[in-house]
Amino acid sequence: MVNGSNWTFRQPFNFWTSILGLPTLIIALIGLVGNAVVLWLLGFRMHRNAFSVYVLNLVGADFLFLCFPIIVSLKKLNFTFLSFLPFILKYLPIVMTCSYLTGLSVLSAISAERCLSILCSIWYGCHHPIHTSAVICAILWALSLLLRILDFYPCSFLSINFNYWCQTFSFITAAWLIILFMVLSISSLTLLIKVICGSRRVPLTRLYVTIGLTVLVFLFCGLPIGIISFLLSWIHKNDKSLRFSKRTALFLSSINSSANPIIYLFVGSCRRGQHRRQQRPSLKLVLEKAFQDIPEVEKSGESLPQETMESLTSS
Repeated sequence: MVNGSNWTFRQPFNFWTSILGLPTLIIALIGLVGNAVVLWLLGFRMHRNAFSVYVLNLVGADFLFLCFPIIVSLKKLNFTFLSFLPFILKYLPIVMTCSYLTGLSVLSAISAERCLSILCSIWYGCHHPIHTSAVICAILWALSLLLRILDFYPCSFLSINFNYWCQTFSFITAAWLIILFMVLSISSLTLLIKVICGSRRVPLTRLYVTIGLTVLVFLFCGLPIGIISFLLSWIHKNDKSLRFSKRTALFLSSINSSANPIIYLFVGSCRRGQHRRQQRPSLKLVLEKAFQDIPEVEKSGESLPQETMESLTSS
């Protein structure tokens, strides 16, 4: 459970904070710019399909999450001239937790949907309306916001008699996180098995590479913040090891939210079997190639024609 009230960092600026605070701020700023570029391209420059809608919401969740370490870093650096910081910090835990829950939910939905499209291809093709991904993302945003508000307001502004209420919604949020993690793990493992094993192997496409790298980075860098914040809800908050652990988890989660644009750039710009010099593709084309769900033709060291690839990715 990601409880944002545990992440306000009221401790004074010290040596350990300076070690992790500055790298966290730098990574968050870079990630904020990268996610903003992807948001602009996906939102205004590219034709949206089912998968790009999921990515658009995932990038939006990462963008909002990265605002948290930046604002916290400004507070820790004693930028007292920023008069709006106290107001923002009051509601920042809600934004942080909602964006984290939404990011995990959307990533789980991406992995689960791709798994269904492979295991039940006929059923998936007949029972997948055009706007399914947009509806699912809207529901996930609403559910994440609802869970966070129900957990935050009674525990922060009401009397101590609501302790049972707080514990109940903490368990509900933790149970939801566990369910999402199980869905993400099982569907990702199934995709991996279908791609590399079996008599009916699924052709490896750039889309599956993008999904695999995104899930892998989340498991290593995004998951610790959920585990640590759950421990902070039940263990004494003044424990020094946990105070350093939450800073480390925030640092790793900043890496996770900043890594996705780099993954898209890496997968989209990677060229297989192309020895001749070509003109450097635009960011829009690189992003389209990163979400390409068709196998590349390796004959004569060439991929599918650009027009064919763009028509398929926009379908």
